[in-house]
Amino acid sequence: MMKSILPRLARVTAILLAAPLFGQEIDPSFLLHIGDPRFKDLTVEVKAGEIVSLETGAPVSFETMIEEMRAVPFVFLGETHDSLPMHELQARILRALSDRDPALAVGLEMYPVAFQEPLSRWSAGLLDEDAFLREGRWYTTWNQNFAYYRPIFALIKERRLPLYALNAPREIITRIRRAGWDALSDEEKAIVPKPDLANEEHRRLMRTIFSSEEMPEAMKGAGMEMMFEGLYRGQAAWDSVMAANAVKARGGGERKVVVLVGSGHLLFNLGLNRRTVEMSGLPGKTVVAVEIPRGKSSLTVSRTLADYIVGLEAEERRAYPSIGLAFKKFAGLDNPVIERTPIDGAARGRDFEKGDVVLSVDGRKFTDIDEMRILLAGFGWGDEVRFRLLRAGTEKDVVLKMEETLPAPGK
Repeated sequence: MMKSILPRLARVTAILLAAPLFGQEIDPSFLLHIGDPRFKDLTVEVKAGEIVSLETGAPVSFETMIEEMRAVPFVFLGETHDSLPMHELQARILRALSDRDPALAVGLEMYPVAFQEPLSRWSAGLLDEDAFLREGRWYTTWNQNFAYYRPIFALIKERRLPLYALNAPREIITRIRRAGWDALSDEEKAIVPKPDLANEEHRRLMRTIFSSEEMPEAMKGAGMEMMFEGLYRGQAAWDSVMAANAVKARGGGERKVVVLVGSGHLLFNLGLNRRTVEMSGLPGKTVVAVEIPRGKSSLTVSRTLADYIVGLEAEERRAYPSIGLAFKKFAGLDNPVIERTPIDGAARGRDFEKGDVVLSVDGRKFTDIDEMRILLAGFGWGDEVRFRLLRAGTEKDVVLKMEETLPAPGK
């Protein structure tokens, strides 16, 4: 049980989905009394299709929001990574801002700075989608279906907008999570600024998100506190490094930077956005979208959740299926290996086990995980894909149907 909960908790703090999925009840973090001290004890009602302003506590038009954004050098657009409506909203805002301000740059959470070259080549129109996915190692680096982001990347290429990687190598964040920033080498410290661990409201937000996960009794008590501290160090490190790189993306100061990032890094203007303002001394505006649960006309949230809170109708299901399989490579073995027994996605509860060697997928053999994921991303709801696996010396076929599944027993 403990092994199965760890990846889920890591996703809570690393990915931090910013809206309740598929009409679930309100996320408790949405109702905290934190953030802007002028309004932190107030709530607002958000309806689908409306934009509620922090300053007025009332709906404003899309055009008003865009005009107000023109005065600030940083704009932060939150997302739930597998929500197509949220990415379409990001693309709409990005297009409107670039219509008014040609000196616009886009910063991405999805990539560490080592991948700047393929991002620059995409912005310059030098790569088609297939080449970009491979040169940028999209499915190894980010592992979300690129189709969710296609409207954004198409606009960036169309407008030739400069594109910047904001993130740090995953292994550095992992080291901070496990041992703290002081355990880094001087070279690594130059990549990731020292995280701010002292903001009590940010801690309260992250603890609320962390505590919303169901955990077995064996993980509670001192072990739970140690886990939270490690995950919080990692979250704060992500905020610090992405803020520092967003400031760098301003260049000589002539560019407006639009940051695309998971909404959990932005809630209540306490994460990446706060760190960017602290590092630059310059203001920003934040947009966070929330899903209105099916059957409800509105959602009650804290007024301080973001500068602009956008209501979106909850989807019946996500636009593209998630397979829920993680893979890794081992030295001396060409084939990918299933990293852990799946706990979500279409593979949850199906006949996949940690350590299964992937011999083929739909008859194709793979030595590159990224290439295999490119193939898997092309399957839609209702499609079937055949895996040939090697388990404990025995070959077996497993047919995975792309459909939503119930939680596996014991998960």
